[in-house]
Amino acid sequence: MRKGIGQLLGSLLIVIVSGAMLGKLVAESGAAQQITTTMMKMFGTKYIQWAMAATGFVVGIPLFYNVGFVLIVPLVFAVAYQNKIPVVFLGISMLAALSVTHGFLPPHPAPTALVGQFHADIGKTLLYGFVIAIPALILAGPIFASALKKIKSEPLETFKPAVLPPDQLPGIANSFISALLPVLLLATTAICVLFMSEGGILKKFILFIGDADIVMLLSLTVATFTLGIGRKTPVTKIMNTYQDAAKDISLILLIVAGSGALKEILIDSGVGDEIAKSVQSFNLNPLLLGWLIAVIIRLSIGSATVAGLTAAGIIAPTIAATHADPNLMVLAVGAGSLMFSHVNDTGFWLFKEYFNLGMKDTFLSWSLMESIVSVCGLLGVFILEALI
Repeated sequence: MRKGIGQLLGSLLIVIVSGAMLGKLVAESGAAQQITTTMMKMFGTKYIQWAMAATGFVVGIPLFYNVGFVLIVPLVFAVAYQNKIPVVFLGISMLAALSVTHGFLPPHPAPTALVGQFHADIGKTLLYGFVIAIPALILAGPIFASALKKIKSEPLETFKPAVLPPDQLPGIANSFISALLPVLLLATTAICVLFMSEGGILKKFILFIGDADIVMLLSLTVATFTLGIGRKTPVTKIMNTYQDAAKDISLILLIVAGSGALKEILIDSGVGDEIAKSVQSFNLNPLLLGWLIAVIIRLSIGSATVAGLTAAGIIAPTIAATHADPNLMVLAVGAGSLMFSHVNDTGFWLFKEYFNLGMKDTFLSWSLMESIVSVCGLLGVFILEALI
């Protein structure tokens, strides 16, 4: 157990905690609000659902799901009230974006942990994740949301937003660059190394800069100045923001640690080898098998993070035997972990209570949206497998 916990947390702790800190700073500094406002101006009222989807995708990259939900949904309410637009219609468009980033893109806990468990390449996984996430977002977000305009929702007064005045918001470029810097660094370094010769000093330096830990530390350092100190925010206030972020993420770290312990138990007990042998007799694509295992655990337990990490512990020993692409396996398991959120998932209840919906409407909107993301993710994995 100690070995499993230590190995997994050792490779993830910096990424997850610094990612939580960055996301919290992006929200509390007003950068998330600035991104939303800018997207609204770019798309206009006619295409407002696309603005919500794009905003959720950009802001969702640094924000962990539960934190992102609580911080971003009030912005949905603000836009809906200002433009007299059905709240669920806008909400699903944005929350689909949060969902795909949560399931497919590092530095979110589940995909980041899966990269470690499957020994995948975080840069390639991120690039593949973008290829899969965008079509899934379009189908589960704006297109599916168009069928939900008749669902009536009156959000509770408690959840009505406190919006910062425009003169207190960071600049547009500052907001976008600070929020997206981890993705920009990971994607840029992953592409650069493809065109460099082996063993060169420059390639070694690029690989160093592209390491997930270094990327997140650099991004957090830059954001501390661009969204904090540079805007004359007291250092004590910034540190309090980071402290709150670390508290927010502590339970997720314990879940990740537990999955590391479970993985090591499966390996040391020999169960992993037995699973690998038995799976070879199944006439199933290993990527489909990983997705199915994650789906079963998701439906049984509720938590997408737990489902993904538990499925990883079960399926990891089969990767070498089946020669499955580890980067695609990360995405297949991530897609399965999002399938049909229902009453045992905290996300289901967050959506129901914030949007003040009945059970039927919650299933018809939230649960179906998650299912569309999951199935689209699996189809995207199969398409990528055929192409690469």
